[in-house]
Amino acid sequence: MDSLDWTLLSSQYLVQDKWLTLRADTCQMPDGKIVERFYIFEYPAWVVVIALTKNQEVVLVKQYRHGIQKTVLEFPGGSTEPEDISSLEAAKRELLEETGYTSKNFIELGRLSPNSATHNNLIHCFLATDVELTANVQLDVTEDISIVLLPIQKLIELIDNHQFFQTVHISSLFLALKKLGKLHIN
Repeated sequence: MDSLDWTLLSSQYLVQDKWLTLRADTCQMPDGKIVERFYIFEYPAWVVVIALTKNQEVVLVKQYRHGIQKTVLEFPGGSTEPEDISSLEAAKRELLEETGYTSKNFIELGRLSPNSATHNNLIHCFLATDVELTANVQLDVTEDISIVLLPIQKLIELIDNHQFFQTVHISSLFLALKKLGKLHIN
C-alpha cells in the first residue's frame, strides 16, 4: 500500500501559552500538493481514570467547562505534568487531587487520540478498582469540583439521555467495561 503520509516542510508557532500552543505547518502531500497553514494544537499527554469503589460505583467529577459553557459530569483526569515520571503516576495524581480517592489497583486500558486531525497528544486511559476516599481534594486555581458517585447502569442512562457526553470519556468507559467483562454486544 502506498504511503499517505505528508512531509513536514516548515512549522511556525502562532501561540505559546500556559494552556495553549498552536502552530501552523506547511506540508507536502504524496502527490506533490502543498498544504499551507495546517493548524496543530500541541498539548501534553492527558490521562483519564475510570475509578470504581468496592460497591461498584463510578467516581465522577462535576465541574464547569467553559468551552461549552456548561457544568458537566466527567471522569477524573487531566494533563501530565513535567514532574510525572509516567502516565500511571499522572493518573494516580489526578485521581487524588480531584477526588481525594486512591487505589492500589490501576490497569492501563489503552491510549486514545482526542482529535488526530488537529491535536498532537494522546490520552492514557486507566481503570482504578476498589478506590477509597483517603484525602481532601487539592484543586487547581481554575477548578471548582463536586464529587458524584453513581452505579455503572445509572451512568449508562446518563449517556443515553445525552447528559454524559464527553467523547473521550465515553470511549474510556467502553474500554473499562470491556476489561471488566461487562460489555455485552448482541
